Amino acid sequence: MNPSDAPSPDFLIAHGGPFYELQRRLGLLHEHALNAGRRALIAVGLAWGMPLLLSLIGGTAWGAEPERPYLLDLGAWARFFVAVGVLVLSERLVEQRLRIVQSQFLRAPLLAPDAQAEAATAVLRALRRRDSRLAEAVILVLAFLLPMAGAELKLDADPSLWLAWTDAESARHLTLAGWWCVLVSAPLFWFLMLRWLWRHLVWALLLRDVARLKLRLVATHPDGYGGLAFIGEYPNTFAAFVFATTCVVAAEALQAMLHGRLAPAAFPTAMGVWVAIVALLFTFPLTAFSGPLKRLKRETLHAMSAAATQQEREQERTVLGRNVAAAGEAEEPPPGGDPAKTYAQVRKLGTLPVTKAALLPLGVAAILPLLAVGATQLPFKELLKAAKLLLL
Repeated sequence: MNPSDAPSPDFLIAHGGPFYELQRRLGLLHEHALNAGRRALIAVGLAWGMPLLLSLIGGTAWGAEPERPYLLDLGAWARFFVAVGVLVLSERLVEQRLRIVQSQFLRAPLLAPDAQAEAATAVLRALRRRDSRLAEAVILVLAFLLPMAGAELKLDADPSLWLAWTDAESARHLTLAGWWCVLVSAPLFWFLMLRWLWRHLVWALLLRDVARLKLRLVATHPDGYGGLAFIGEYPNTFAAFVFATTCVVAAEALQAMLHGRLAPAAFPTAMGVWVAIVALLFTFPLTAFSGPLKRLKRETLHAMSAAATQQEREQERTVLGRNVAAAGEAEEPPPGGDPAKTYAQVRKLGTLPVTKAALLPLGVAAILPLLAVGATQLPFKELLKAAKLLLL
């Protein structure tokens, strides 16, 4: 069917793809009910609960802090409890909020009538990317390779009794809980994380395609971005994803400080680098709209400048009876309104539809876990000062 003959489809970011279909066939979710809470409990049970059970059996669930028993391992809590749970729970919220963003293009309406068919085609293209079997296959392979490589690299340096045991020759070997983490918990965490990153990329590509359509923007729109300010708030939709990821980063940063791989004095700088990475990841897709906004601003300023010239020449003739420059030439009647006022307003038009205030929830999600772990090694006032500089 030609897209122009059918209603524009919805881009449902949490639907589609092989993993979604597998869960649907298992009865874990339905097309109109993602059942995120139940699935989050199952995922956390597999990722965090099973290693806990195996650690209890092995007697390594608790003990002295230097030996990092399972229940005192901040990395395990961050990855397998917090991150896995939040990554599943956030599906419904992200999907609902992005649907609101999509609907605004039609509600405004920002799409020109002859761009509707192209918009439908762009959404269909995004749905094909979302449902790509190849993409999820690559993600699945990476999800298994990353923890295996990490286990081999970190095994000798990791003192966790629950993860590995030491033989008479001081060689380290994975415990049952360690094997479960390498084969199940860590791949599940990485799969969910990489799958969300892929789907954000699909959303970003959809925004790029929409930015290329014929948009009915207004340079004097009160939002200061031609009517596109609402799109600049989309990054906050992923605040839960950022929080989950930051918890993992914070746990790694704490271990790096405890083992001398990261100087506590360098922690505020590391915090700033992380916030910059998050901001870049979620604001870069919005640069697709900079081109249309720049063209709108430039063309409107030129038009208003011409209108102001005509109006001022008319005013000059009214006062002097003639124009000082090019007197006697035939003049077109000046336009109505006040082009000078409009010109000044258009000069303030923003060309990147995002503000610091709009990104504040995302920034808080990227800083809070770091503040929590950093406070164990540095004065909280010093960290808070650095956080305020980053957010404000």
